[in-house]
Parts: sequence; structure tokens; C-alpha cells
Amino acid sequence: MTEDGHRWHRAARLSEIDPREPAQVRIANKMIALCRDGDQVFAISDICSHEFAFLSDGVIIDGCVECPLHQARFDFRTGRAVAPPATEDIAVYPTRVDGDVVWVGYPAKGE
Repeated sequence: MTEDGHRWHRAARLSEIDPREPAQVRIANKMIALCRDGDQVFAISDICSHEFAFLSDGVIIDGCVECPLHQARFDFRTGRAVAPPATEDIAVYPTRVDGDVVWVGYPAKGE
């Protein structure tokens, strides 16, 4: 489904996302990490901007995802790098939760 310049992809079930750990999904050939806060889900790039590591292998702490490699932290709501050694922000993607289904929007032109 394409809407607002995004192609919406069914990404996961809300009930299967642990609020303590990011979940890895592949959307449009990109690795995305899903981070849950209550009934809200946030989607970010799964690759740490400091050095190649999957953020989905990290943990969620106080609204941030911590990279498992060097403990850089990113605010999963904004993608902002909030703890060194990362200084570069990461991409964020829009999400929707419909019942138990999590949808992630990816730019339609990016596919």
C-alpha cells in the first residue's frame, strides 16, 4: 500500500516485540530495528552509525537503544545519537500499529 510518499510494509506482530530488546526486520532490502514503548513501536536503521553493528543485537534503556559493540546510544524516537562514541544520527521510519500488526513506512521512491 502506498500513501503519503511511503510504501507501508507489514513488519511484525506487536505481541512478539519485547519492550527490552529491539527486533530486527527487513523492509525494502534494508535492515530495520523495531523498538517498543508500551503500545507504540518505533522503527530505526538497524546499523550503528559509529561502526557496523546491528542495533537489534543491543538493548533498550530509557527510550534509547544501546549498540552492543561500543555502547553508543540512540534515541529510538528521533534517531539522534545521544552517547559516544556515535556522533552521527540514524534514520527513523514512520510506523503504525493496527491491532496486533505493526506497519513500517519506507519511502516509495527508495525501493
